[in-house]
Amino acid sequence: MWRRVYLDVHVPFPPERVFPYLADPARWPVFAPAVEFRQRIGDGPPDVGSRWSAVDRIIGPFRVRFTDVLESIEPPRRVVWHSTSPWNSRVEYICDADGEGTRVRADYGGDVSGWLRAVALLPTFVLSRILMRDFRGLTRVLAAEDRSMRSPIER
Repeated sequence: MWRRVYLDVHVPFPPERVFPYLADPARWPVFAPAVEFRQRIGDGPPDVGSRWSAVDRIIGPFRVRFTDVLESIEPPRRVVWHSTSPWNSRVEYICDADGEGTRVRADYGGDVSGWLRAVALLPTFVLSRILMRDFRGLTRVLAAEDRSMRSPIER
């Protein structure tokens, strides 16, 4: 079942802070609630074609195992990921400076298979709200980084 969700989000931190999180799956469990696990497969610096073993939590105890593949990267502006079956999806993140923050345009599309088709049946506004949790989490993580870098007097 083919689905597409497009988000246009403002994150109140500059692209130099936002992009590294979107470009590094090892950081995703820190801010994305559904992401349980990401581990790089192979050695060397991450580059186009690099793969990550992945596990996502869906609902309650249900887990999905798949592989994330880096399709394209143009730091600090654009990164594209492909997730294998059962997600069969692609996400493109484009980061642009927006005042003191970042405008992230996230384009999610995929042909979900198996029992995950039930998730794909959710209305677009529900899927958008679920995906927005990642950006709220990213904002919290970046704010916490800022707080931890301040002196105790500034906190």
